[in-house]
Amino acid sequence: MPPEGSPPPTVAPANTIFRGPDGIRAGWRVLIFLAFVAGLVAAVNLVVWLVLHFWLHRPHQIRMASSLSPGVAILSDGAILVFTSIAALIMARIEHRKWGEYGLPARLAFRKDFWAGTLTGFLAISASLLAIFALHGFRLAGLAVHGSTIVTAILSWSAAFIIVGLGEEFAFRGYLQFTLATGIGFWPAAILLSALFGLAHAANPGESKFGLLSVVCFGLLFCWFLRRTGNLWLAVGFHAGWDWGQTFFYGVSDSGLAPYHNLFNSSFSGPTWLTGGSVGPEASIFTPLILLIVAILFSRVYRENLSSTRQAAVETLSV
Repeated sequence: MPPEGSPPPTVAPANTIFRGPDGIRAGWRVLIFLAFVAGLVAAVNLVVWLVLHFWLHRPHQIRMASSLSPGVAILSDGAILVFTSIAALIMARIEHRKWGEYGLPARLAFRKDFWAGTLTGFLAISASLLAIFALHGFRLAGLAVHGSTIVTAILSWSAAFIIVGLGEEFAFRGYLQFTLATGIGFWPAAILLSALFGLAHAANPGESKFGLLSVVCFGLLFCWFLRRTGNLWLAVGFHAGWDWGQTFFYGVSDSGLAPYHNLFNSSFSGPTWLTGGSVGPEASIFTPLILLIVAILFSRVYRENLSSTRQAAVETLSV
């Protein structure tokens, strides 16, 4: 018996369908997170609808863009980043965690991993286009913009693709990856979310089945980056560098979306398996091969000798 006057022993809450030994079960946390995101999206859509109907008197539906511009990228992926970040902040309070544990710690923002990822992403898309060029399927046709427009385009596209990288990586490999990994394991969660990442691109005009398969390969590669580094900054940089090189620098389609104010004009000729067709080089046979080479080289450079902080993050994701 406990000594007289001592507090009663703490009784651990019983496990239920909603709660496990570590609190709310992973599946329910994911549903709560998605509910917060859906609520934010619905609230913003309602505000936009009210503005269009009663202020601007333009009751037209917003149409999906058929081309990609910095403004479109910033608005769409910026909204994704804001909605998922707010929902993750709420979940961090509920779970008594720091927001940075979900993949984007502020102290590592735009440090070495980000810039290494940016350079690697640009080199990877360059290698893919070089392979297509070697088989006479791709060529550059001179500058598409001139003068001060080049500077404006570089700055606007750079900002846009950083936001694209942040928004898409945090949406698919931030809170959801962290939480699902605690419930079903890291790689089952990675495969599931990478498949959803591909499915999210299916509505793009001009997209193809092979293009969607390449998007899934991108997702798995980014999860491999996350697994080894313990954060998303390398993946964000690679994502931004690839898209910047593909859309702005080389001026080719990105997941079926034509570029706007790109640096070079370019053209493709040849079979779809080589050029990617309407999708762009992401649907070329060379893109999965290039991504595989990147994964192998990354494994050799980023070995298991992680810092204690990053190792702790990786172990947390592997619970």
